[in-house]
Amino acid sequence: MKREVRSAAAPAPVGPYSQAVDAGAIYCAGQLGADPVTGKLEQGVVAQTRRALSNLDSVLGASGLSLKEVVKTTVFMVDLSEFQLMNEEYSRHFSPPYPARSTVEVRALPKGGLVEIEAVAVR
Repeated sequence: MKREVRSAAAPAPVGPYSQAVDAGAIYCAGQLGADPVTGKLEQGVVAQTRRALSNLDSVLGASGLSLKEVVKTTVFMVDLSEFQLMNEEYSRHFSPPYPARSTVEVRALPKGGLVEIEAVAVR
């Protein structure tokens, strides 16, 4: 059984996908560092990382969870030379035991984003 999870406090999907799906675990679609009201990207990788994690937290909140229940993330970055900046901001949003994580450099992200983060959380 699966159910869509939706939060008005995070940007609406720009395609045929859900912000998240609850299938026992919560599978969150990637979130860009975009303001949920204006849709505009924050400036710089640090601000985009902060906003992407805030957006994920809002989506998780719609299912009664938070970043505390995240067990796995995938971070997509346009430029891995900015990894340390992303990593420092990312570390402010999680505590041990940290989620398992993969970080991947990609050629481009939607809307010209610098970072996109997806997550899996469990109750």
